[in-house]
Amino acid sequence: MTESPYSCWLHRLAVLTACVALLPIFMGALVTTKDAGMAFSDWPSSDGHNMLLYPWLRSHGEKFLEHGHRLAGVVIGLTAIGLAIAAWQRERRAWVRYMAYGVLAAVIAQGLLGGQRVRLDQRGLAFVHGSFAALVLALMGTVAVVTSREWHAAAARDLKRPVGRLRLLGFAACGCVFVQYVLGGLLRHNQGVVFYEHLVFAFVAAIMVIWLALSAVASGSPWLRAPAAILALFTIVQLALGAGAWVTKFGFGEYVAVYGSLVQVFFRTLHVLCGMLLFVTTVVLAVRIARLHWLAQGAVSSQAAASAFAVVIPLAKGAR
Repeated sequence: MTESPYSCWLHRLAVLTACVALLPIFMGALVTTKDAGMAFSDWPSSDGHNMLLYPWLRSHGEKFLEHGHRLAGVVIGLTAIGLAIAAWQRERRAWVRYMAYGVLAAVIAQGLLGGQRVRLDQRGLAFVHGSFAALVLALMGTVAVVTSREWHAAAARDLKRPVGRLRLLGFAACGCVFVQYVLGGLLRHNQGVVFYEHLVFAFVAAIMVIWLALSAVASGSPWLRAPAAILALFTIVQLALGAGAWVTKFGFGEYVAVYGSLVQVFFRTLHVLCGMLLFVTTVVLAVRIARLHWLAQGAVSSQAAASAFAVVIPLAKGAR
């Protein structure tokens, strides 16, 4: 299979798409923290106005947050369209093009899901909307990885040990972090239903992620070192933000939690955002590991074929 030549513009657009997606994610986290999901009872219009013509800058409070979330969704939609067009024009690998198209389809689905949450006034759909956002961002991060220069230049020769088991650990860590993110979403939308599950599983997910990060560094690949370090950093920050979110929401000792206070909004919102960054970084690291494993398997197959060829040729000459 012929590798597609590296396109710096396609890769930059893929990275931009993932970065821009953090804006509606951040605004959505604010909306949930402030319980502003039903600031408008209509969609796609806003109080009867066209979404793009609504006087957003003159609004305030819950309407300002919710409409800001909607406008951020428009921005990521336009960026996803640009990514799909760029992939169609510049990417030779069909599977990468389909992933880029998948990003656009997922963004559209996410917008429709958010709209139905408003039209049906269903908090459960808000939970699904938030959880699906993590998967969409993970797909965007994957597209950014597979379109990078390093993806084409990656080599298995720097590995100090096989990455077969490390690949399985990467997939397991991704699953654990996503489960923890879903538990956090249930806690946010259902007011403490899975409080102890979220608290206990936080340590399970943290152990898996730190294990993955340390194993990736020990593999000896420079390509894995940077995301592994970032992953470890995000894990520490996330645990600290989680403790802050817990204290500011439920209180601790003499501290009494005040609903809607600035410190509560700060910790709860950043806890969601950091959780999203933790998940996408885990996915990026797992995808890189999978790439190195595939290259290593290809190298082993090539060596086996060369060895077999070296044995067959002398035998054929002897037979003559």
